[in-house]
Amino acid sequence: MSRSLARRTRRGDLTRREWLSFCAAGTLGASMSGWLPALAADGSHHPDRKRACILLWMSGGASQTDTFDMKPGHANGGPFKEVATSATGLRFSEHLPHLAKMAEHLVPIRSMKTKEGDHLRASQVMKTGYPAQGPISYPTMGSLLSKELASPEVDLPSFVSIAPNQFLGSTANSPGFLGPKHAPLVVGNGVPMVQNQFNDAMLKVQNLDAPRGVDLVRANARLGLLDHLEEDFASVRPGIPTNSHRTAYEQAVRMMRSSAIEAFDLGNETDQLRDRYGRNIFGQSCLLARRLVERGVPFVEVALNGINGSQAFGWDTHRNNFDIVKNLCGVLDPAWATLINDLKTHDLLDSTLVVWMGEFGRTPIINNGKGRDHFPAAWTTVLAGGGVRGGQAYGKTSKDGGGVVENPVSEADLIATICHALGIDPMDQNMSNVGRPIRIADPDAKPIEEILS
Repeated sequence: MSRSLARRTRRGDLTRREWLSFCAAGTLGASMSGWLPALAADGSHHPDRKRACILLWMSGGASQTDTFDMKPGHANGGPFKEVATSATGLRFSEHLPHLAKMAEHLVPIRSMKTKEGDHLRASQVMKTGYPAQGPISYPTMGSLLSKELASPEVDLPSFVSIAPNQFLGSTANSPGFLGPKHAPLVVGNGVPMVQNQFNDAMLKVQNLDAPRGVDLVRANARLGLLDHLEEDFASVRPGIPTNSHRTAYEQAVRMMRSSAIEAFDLGNETDQLRDRYGRNIFGQSCLLARRLVERGVPFVEVALNGINGSQAFGWDTHRNNFDIVKNLCGVLDPAWATLINDLKTHDLLDSTLVVWMGEFGRTPIINNGKGRDHFPAAWTTVLAGGGVRGGQAYGKTSKDGGGVVENPVSEADLIATICHALGIDPMDQNMSNVGRPIRIADPDAKPIEEILS
């Protein structure tokens, strides 16, 4: 490929006819591998690089009383001990020892006060910032924020969801009125929730290789023909199903022709690093999240659904809370701490916000089954990394953990805070499916200025 053609391709100045012509001849497909990695590397260290977000989603609602807002000496506190951290005055559970060493980067928000205690409805509210309201189809956080942060120069999708909870339904993970263009690429869908049963194929993007015996020239020619057919069909059958299919097809083709797809090859990382993350679904998903952010993906969601496949919502500890939380922390702690350190090593921590949350917390009162039940009234989320001032806790609950006594934070407040940390105006609007503009965050939302950097 000539230098002038390379420059025009980088800028996106090729006409559709030129693009198809070069693809059919194999020109672009054979030469993209040289300059795409250079572009990705340059973009990851550019001073004007946009921010990214990694959402660590705790399906079922993690117990704040046994992780980041412990109540030692109170009957509600349970058997776990708290330990000092790298941040003065900040104390975590004894089962989060690796995170304790990274506490200077973390901000536990201990005063979440929300209203919804049902898994599905609470998941939607926490991920969209809005309760379900009639015909309005609200977009999930990943769709909203990746739309604002996406770069046209990146060949990977702007929103990737890794091993999402299959039981949440479509609402909490939907692009809503933003449409299929902003839907996530789902990786590891259907992966069994058994953390110790992992192999690299679980996190691969399927069906991106050409059929056996089809070389690059023939594959590109076929894709060019398919593109013509898709365009003709769309002209006579417009609508959401057609747009959804075409969006998925175009995204897949772009990924097929890009070396950026190598982000999903975890075998390129050292065994030592992979061991530190944990050789399990969640740990390796966190590693994949770092690799995706490094290559320009602005929003990645990683779910910790469970560890033994016995629960639809892993943190939903109505019974046997303490054994389950201890085991879950054994997966969460090394993966999350290594992610923070790995982002820092790759000069990505200052531009990457890591969000830890689920749909609600757990009751401070321990039930007769040694469990904790759903509790939206006073619970904890955690922000870490870029855009926040770590090493401090925000908000306070009562001595028994039963209520918020300082600085209550709503789901809308949290969304607004995340937006500010990412350099996004939460009052920006998108046109909804009912024909009226909807702001990213509720107009009454108040970002937590005290923790923003």
